[in-house]
Amino acid sequence: MSYQTEYDRSMNDPEGFWRKQAEALEWFKFPQQIVKTEADGQGYWFADGQMNTAYMALDHHVNTGRGDQLALIFDSPVTHTKATYTYSQLTDAVALTAGMLAGLGVVKGDRVIIYMPMIPEAVIAMLAVARLGAIHSVVFGGFAPPELAVRIDDATPKVIMSASCGIEIKRTVEYKPLLDRAISLAVHKPESCVIYQRPQCIATMTERDYDWSTLLAGATPVGCTPVLGSDPLYILYTSGTTGKPKGVVRENGGHAVALKYSMSAIYNVNPGDVFWASSDVGWVVGHSYIVYAPLLQGCTTVVYEGKPIMTPDAGALWRVCAEYGVKALFTAPTAFRAVKKEDPDALLMQNYDLSQLQTIFSAGERLDAPTETWLGEHSGKPVIDHWWQTETGWAITANLQGVEPMPVKLGSSTKPVPGFNVQILDEHGEVQPAGTQGYIALKLPLPPSCLNRVWGDDNKFRDSYLAFLPGYYTSGDGGYIDEEGYVFVMGRVDDVINVAGHRLSTGEIEEVIASHPDVAECAVIARDDEIKGQTPMALVVLKTGSAISEAELHKQLVARIRETIGAITCYKDTVVLARLPKTRSGKTLRKTLCNIVNGREYSVPSTIDDTAVIPEIIEVLRSRQIVI
Repeated sequence: MSYQTEYDRSMNDPEGFWRKQAEALEWFKFPQQIVKTEADGQGYWFADGQMNTAYMALDHHVNTGRGDQLALIFDSPVTHTKATYTYSQLTDAVALTAGMLAGLGVVKGDRVIIYMPMIPEAVIAMLAVARLGAIHSVVFGGFAPPELAVRIDDATPKVIMSASCGIEIKRTVEYKPLLDRAISLAVHKPESCVIYQRPQCIATMTERDYDWSTLLAGATPVGCTPVLGSDPLYILYTSGTTGKPKGVVRENGGHAVALKYSMSAIYNVNPGDVFWASSDVGWVVGHSYIVYAPLLQGCTTVVYEGKPIMTPDAGALWRVCAEYGVKALFTAPTAFRAVKKEDPDALLMQNYDLSQLQTIFSAGERLDAPTETWLGEHSGKPVIDHWWQTETGWAITANLQGVEPMPVKLGSSTKPVPGFNVQILDEHGEVQPAGTQGYIALKLPLPPSCLNRVWGDDNKFRDSYLAFLPGYYTSGDGGYIDEEGYVFVMGRVDDVINVAGHRLSTGEIEEVIASHPDVAECAVIARDDEIKGQTPMALVVLKTGSAISEAELHKQLVARIRETIGAITCYKDTVVLARLPKTRSGKTLRKTLCNIVNGREYSVPSTIDDTAVIPEIIEVLRSRQIVI
C-alpha cells in the first residue's frame, strides 16, 4: 500500500481507519463508539471500549503461546549488570508488584508517582499500576525536590515508588533524601512510599516507607482490572514547567491503538523483533517506546542504564545494537552529536556487527543535516528523522518505513503520519502556500493517543493549545511544507530572531553552522542589538581534535551564512565552548543562554544534566566581555 493511499484513508474515513487498527488489539469489550467529537472539534477515541493496557502488553502474549519470548533486556554498563525477562517472567513480576500495591490500598483511578532510575523495576512499576487500572505519573529520577513537590501536589498520589539511588557515570545520586525533601515541601502527603534498595546505596527509611523486596515477598499476584478506553493510563508533566505544572493526560484506548499501529507503520518492527529506544522512562519517548509500544507489538525492548559516550566510550550505542540484535534504534540527535564529537570518523562503530540493525530513528529536537549525513554515511543505514511531542505521544510526521519508505530530504521529518492533518498557518489562521514559514498547527480532531485534557485544569488545556488558532491544536513549533508535502520543522516559534524587522529561524542558521566540518554542535541565540533589535550569536562546540581558531572559524561561518542565507542575517558573534547546557532529555537550554548573554534574569532548570556547565559558560562569556 502506498503512503498516499494510507494517509488518504485516515483523512477520508477516520472512524473506519482507526476501527481497523483497534481490531489488532485484545479488548475485553470492543468499543462501539470509535470517536466522539465535541463542539470545539476535539475528539475522544474508543471511550466505551473495555480493556487493560497491561493485559494487552503482557498477558495476551502469554495466552497466545509466546510466553518464552524475551520481553525485556536490561543492560547497565554503570553497574556492570545485565538481566533478561521473558513475557511470562515479566507478566508474573508485574502481577506480583500489582498485588503489592493493592495491599497498600491502590485501586482503580488512584495515582502512583514513580521516581526511579533506569532499572527493570521502573518498567514493572508502570505496568503494575496500569494492571490495577490506576494512573501512574513517572518523574525523572533525580529531579530536584521542588519540582517533584509540585508534581506530588498536582497528582496527589496515594503511593510513591522509588529507589535508593541512581547511578551516573562518575557519581551515585541518592534519591531518598530528595524524595523526603519533596514530600516535606508538598502540601499533599502520600500514604506510603515503596523503596527499592540498590546495593550501591542503602536508604534510611521513615515511618511511611516500605522496603520493596520485603513487601513484594508477602504479596499475592492479582489480575487485570478492566478500564474504559477513556480512562487515564498516565499523567506526564511537560519538562521545564514552572509554577503549576502541565500534566499531559494519556487515555488507555487511543494510546494503545496508536502505539501498536506506529510500531508496524513507522518503525517496521514485528513481534519478536528487538527494538531499542535509548531514552529514559521519565520522558515521553520512554513511556511510548521503551515500555508500551514494543510490548503491545510483542517485541523485545531494551532498558539501558548508561550514556551514549563514556560508558565506556562512544561505541556504546553500537555495542548494544550488536550484542542484542537490535533491528531499529531510536535516540535523540544530541546523543548522535555526542558520539560524532568523540568519534568523528566512527572508528568505534567498525568494531561491531550491525548487520541486524536496519533503521536508525531520531527525534526530540531538530536532527541537523550534518549529523544525519554523518550517521548515514558511516552506518550505511537509513536515518529517519521524525517529529512529535509529549502532548501527542507518538510521531506527527515521519517517513513510514512499514508503509512506503520515501526519499529522505535533509532537514525534513518527511510527511504527516496518517491521522494528523498538518497545516502551516499565519497568526490569523490563514493557510500558507508551499514554502512559506508559519505556525505548524494540527487540524482537530487529533488522532488517537493525543492529549485532550490537562490533569485537573481544562482551562489550561484550552488556553495552551486550542485558543490561539480556533479549530486547530497549536504545536508551538514553526516551519513550512514544501511543494512535495514534506514538512520542515524549524524550531519553537519563540526561537525566531528579528533582525531589523526580518524574522529569521535559529534552526536555519544552526543548520548552516553545523555543516562546518569542525563543528560538533551549536546553539544559535538572539543577542540584543541597539540598532537592529536582535542579531544572531552562535555558541559552538568543536569536534574532538579540531585545531581551528575561533577567529578563523568565525570568518568561515560568516562567509557560509552570507552565501546560504544572506547578508541580512547580520551574523557577527561566534563563541567556542567546551560544551552546551542541556536537559537530561538532551534539549539545549537556549532560553537560559539567551537570558545570560543579554544580561536578563535567568534560572537554571532542575532538568539540567550538569549544573557546572553554566558557570563555565559565563566565565567564557566574561572573558570575551559579552557578559559583565
